[in-house]
Amino acid sequence: MLSARSLFQEILDNDQSFRLFCSIAASGEAQGGWENARIAALVPASERALAPKITRHGADEDKHGRIFNALLKKRGLEPVEVPPETDYTMLLEKRGIGLAHEKLKADQPLTVRDIITYLAHSRVTEQRAAEQMMMLTKHFTDHPVLGRAVRMISADEDDHLAYTHEELLRLAAAGHGRDIRRTLRECALAEIRVHRDVSLAVMARMGRILGWSRRKAAVLAFGIHAVYGYERLGGWRRMVSLKMPERRDALGGPAGTAPEFA
Repeated sequence: MLSARSLFQEILDNDQSFRLFCSIAASGEAQGGWENARIAALVPASERALAPKITRHGADEDKHGRIFNALLKKRGLEPVEVPPETDYTMLLEKRGIGLAHEKLKADQPLTVRDIITYLAHSRVTEQRAAEQMMMLTKHFTDHPVLGRAVRMISADEDDHLAYTHEELLRLAAAGHGRDIRRTLRECALAEIRVHRDVSLAVMARMGRILGWSRRKAAVLAFGIHAVYGYERLGGWRRMVSLKMPERRDALGGPAGTAPEFA
């Protein structure tokens, strides 16, 4: 019987599939760290109070990348090049979601509209990340290798999600509600397509590494398409709702450290 736990356990038990999984995860986190660092440096004067939180967000993403690389090192493995069709972050950018790297590489200050774009992108993608880490924590919280890593990353993703809710609500109260709603919807509808495509590409790669039968591969592909169908019909709405989080100012302090993974 296929389940999330059995599927991930199979990936975890094989060096090459584990290597690909951690390499994809580490690359995405490192990219997020760079993007947040650049956004923090370019925040407009009217939003300077937000810069330390964006910096903290980026530091957390960098930490997560180091954790995945450390998990590889513990197995005596080196990262592999991330196949383009599995690069979630770059595929979102190609669809015009989030802030373009050309803008981030320039030295021109961002606008409040740019900050809304950044926060909406984060709101949607952090929802996905929080859900994925919740799943891993549910099944592997006591795992001797992965347990501490997934608990630490999951807690950070929950903080990131709370932060985006709070900041978007603040900007909505300041008169940007219409822009926020439109941007969230555009981002969510693009994200669910990219997530489907990346999931199919990753599972195809894993299937070749692990020697899955055609039937198993077809069942997994059907499941991915079914999730996309649910999200396209209305599941995407969970990614755009805004509610004041129980934990306020979730990114108000310094980033946590993970010395055992450094």
